[in-house]
Amino acid sequence: MGKNLTTRGEDYSKWYNELVVKADLAENSGVRGCMVIKPYGYAIWEKMQAELDRMFKETGHQNAYFPLFIPKSYFSKEASHVDGFAKECAVVTHYRLKNAEDGSGIIVDPDAKLEEELIVRPTSETIIWDTYRKWIQSYRDLPILVNQWANVVRWEMRTRLFLRTAEFLWQEGHTAHATQQEAIEEAEQMMNVYADFAENFMAIPVIKGTKTESERFAGALETYCIEALMQDGKALQAGTSHFLGQNFAKAFDVKFADRDGKLDFVWATSWGVSTRLMGALVMTHSDDNGLVIPPNLAPDQVVIVPIYRSDEQYDAVCAEAETIVKELKAKGIRVKLDKRDTHKPGWKFNEYELKGVPVRIAIGPKDIENKSVEVARRDTLSKEIIEREGLADKLKALLEEIQKNLFDKALKFRNESITEVNSFEEFKDVLEKKGGFLSAHWDGTSETEEQIKNLTKATIRCIPLNAKTEEGVCVYSGKPSIKRVLFAKAY
Repeated sequence: MGKNLTTRGEDYSKWYNELVVKADLAENSGVRGCMVIKPYGYAIWEKMQAELDRMFKETGHQNAYFPLFIPKSYFSKEASHVDGFAKECAVVTHYRLKNAEDGSGIIVDPDAKLEEELIVRPTSETIIWDTYRKWIQSYRDLPILVNQWANVVRWEMRTRLFLRTAEFLWQEGHTAHATQQEAIEEAEQMMNVYADFAENFMAIPVIKGTKTESERFAGALETYCIEALMQDGKALQAGTSHFLGQNFAKAFDVKFADRDGKLDFVWATSWGVSTRLMGALVMTHSDDNGLVIPPNLAPDQVVIVPIYRSDEQYDAVCAEAETIVKELKAKGIRVKLDKRDTHKPGWKFNEYELKGVPVRIAIGPKDIENKSVEVARRDTLSKEIIEREGLADKLKALLEEIQKNLFDKALKFRNESITEVNSFEEFKDVLEKKGGFLSAHWDGTSETEEQIKNLTKATIRCIPLNAKTEEGVCVYSGKPSIKRVLFAKAY
């Protein structure tokens, strides 16, 4: 199975596009800008879903589902929100097709025009807050802690599989609270949940922070984010959580009676991550040989490839492999035995290397005789002979080691890619030659932020939560600044 991948050094973007397709994660569809997520890619997404869903439920959230279509009038109720999404909306105007009278084919029936156009969901704040008005009357109805797993449509002109598509899968949490403090704590909690997931399951180190006013979610008073760094030195926003204040409650007239009987508007949050995380996973860990999947998210953590020359050997080797499978499953290890006789072992080795399976076991007659197996690690591409006795425990420890190794490697790269800069010339030089995060003083104005973006294509990725107060001058304007922020080029 020849990989023939473009290397990262040759063309990082081309490497990514080829790898996503060749590793059977996804492919472009017949609908421009939309993708087909293939079974292997969806299996990884399902692992992400399962872990996130568990974490959401552990923090008291419940799943629900809201309509795909949103009346256009709902968007006009929150001005900044509609401004943020107006250029990305797909609009349904008619509800029926018919055969053309001249026999030329199917046409939209001009008599089937909707009285009010429907927007295909770009995000659900408007329809959810219209619904919450019916659910909330008093403080006894609060908090509402709801999450939705869904698809959304944001009309993108330039698309890339997983990173930016017109339709994508995600989850969106929407919560309602009696107090401002409770809503802020919810938004911060969910940022921390995302960071926990990114670091402990995806093995991706992230920086927690807040967005600048111009980078906030449309309609939010504060946007909390986790920012990751890809191997090409570009940043990727891996998750956001928004404190919405009372904006949507006021727009949709959602009030509640407090304990004293006084009416007040509800406080809100929303938060979400999407299939963009699949792109982050690929770009953080994978190499020129293919995918590298962290064990905690790998659909198959271990694959066993039998080696044999005759039917008799095949039966004996597969019997031993089946025993190993039972032992590994008993320890909670996700394992696959590849008994296909249509492909040679070398072809299978290549396939599982391309697909990023963390551990590969080869077992043949001599291994059975020697009471051992050959174990190959995907993260280091190293092989070793491991004794058969106690194999399951050894592999469980090895998977934990691989998970940690991937995180440590990504953390080292991220930390080495943060550069303090103190002049605009230095800023441009480091951005061009090294990339990564640039830690620089900023005067706090959107004008300076916009100028830097126009001149360099770098944006403020976040104001780190752990940023120290530090007297300085803005890297661009020379005006006073009290803390450093992180700039980078981004996906």
